[in-house]
Amino acid sequence: MAAKRGIPRAGMLRAAAVMVLLAGAAPGMAQEFDEKSALGQSRAAVGTQLSDHSLLTAAGERITLSSYRGKPLLISLIYTSCHHTCPMMTSQLALAVDAARKALGADSFNVLSIGFDTRNDTPDRMARFAAERGIDNSRWTFAAADPATVEALTRELGFTYFSSPRGFDHLAQTSVIDADGVVHQQIYGESIPQPAIVAPLKQLLWDLEADPTTLSGWVKGVKLFCTVYDPKTGLYEFDYSIFIGIFIGVLALGSAAVFVIRAWRQTGRSRAA
Repeated sequence: MAAKRGIPRAGMLRAAAVMVLLAGAAPGMAQEFDEKSALGQSRAAVGTQLSDHSLLTAAGERITLSSYRGKPLLISLIYTSCHHTCPMMTSQLALAVDAARKALGADSFNVLSIGFDTRNDTPDRMARFAAERGIDNSRWTFAAADPATVEALTRELGFTYFSSPRGFDHLAQTSVIDADGVVHQQIYGESIPQPAIVAPLKQLLWDLEADPTTLSGWVKGVKLFCTVYDPKTGLYEFDYSIFIGIFIGVLALGSAAVFVIRAWRQTGRSRAA
């Protein structure tokens, strides 16, 4: 779960002394990575309202987080000089995102990958990182940010990262943000199963779009409810049997209600006679 790189045994004592001196230092500085503490901070961030941070896209355009309001958003924090965890996590996320778009709609949600290594994660480096992963989607943005923004945003997302001899120690974390900009759920791991991404997005879209008072909302609700994951094929598919089962169940309940009403009326007439 954590992209953790250990300190060589020969340097443990020296590193321990450094850790004491750096106790209480800001995220990103050389500190010891505590996975349990990092997970606690991450989970505690659920329910946090994100501020309207300003970012610079890989194309050099200035954007704000508020521009993503109205639809669910996935936020992945990475650093471009990473040689294992971040590339793998992004590639795995791409597969899950592709499955989610097919199941829920190509424009139903957005994805935002942000570089937290502000010294090196420039817009050009973010663009190169995306290209190396083969990601070219108008609803997936790779962006850079200044140190103050990264510090504030990572704090709100509960994302902990420390510099290490090989780069950074950090959680492999993907944050699910709702349409109002609130942290809805955290997803962990380098390898991300499709249901882990689709399930929370499906829930958010259900709350957002499934309005039973309108025909279009009702249709969207049925589609979301009946779209299920098939572990045999590894795909999300619309399961007509669920809808048919519901329809048959409603008919059965209606028939039972009619039978009860008729029986009650006949009983009443017999008593009156």
